[in-house]
Amino acid sequence: MLQLRRSAFDRIVDLAVREYPLEACGLISASSGALDVATEFHPCTNVAASARIYALDPLEHMRIERSVDDNDGDIIGVVHSHTHSEPYPSPTDVQQAPDPGWHYVIVSLKREAPELRSYRIIDGDIAEEPVTLID
Repeated sequence: MLQLRRSAFDRIVDLAVREYPLEACGLISASSGALDVATEFHPCTNVAASARIYALDPLEHMRIERSVDDNDGDIIGVVHSHTHSEPYPSPTDVQQAPDPGWHYVIVSLKREAPELRSYRIIDGDIAEEPVTLID
């Protein structure tokens, strides 16, 4: 299960809507050791500038990772939006999944209200996990 701070959820949805029609992306982090409690969302530039794929800016990724580490936290996952499809990992998403311990969060803008879901991707196997918003 992923517990997601409501303020992080709001920032994720806001970025997805602002970046539309392109995919938005970013990283989520947690306090050290709390690998299922996402407290912060860190937006990144989608250097692919695409409505179908995303690629985190590598310099931003490194800067965020250092900052989170300096504050005794951990990067626990990646977030991106799907502009016209379901909030389910595409074959490209599965191929790009770098860490089996991460949460892979997708927000879909296919319908009137944004839909957010989270997955674990391990050796190509996709498992949806519940998301609980916390204050």
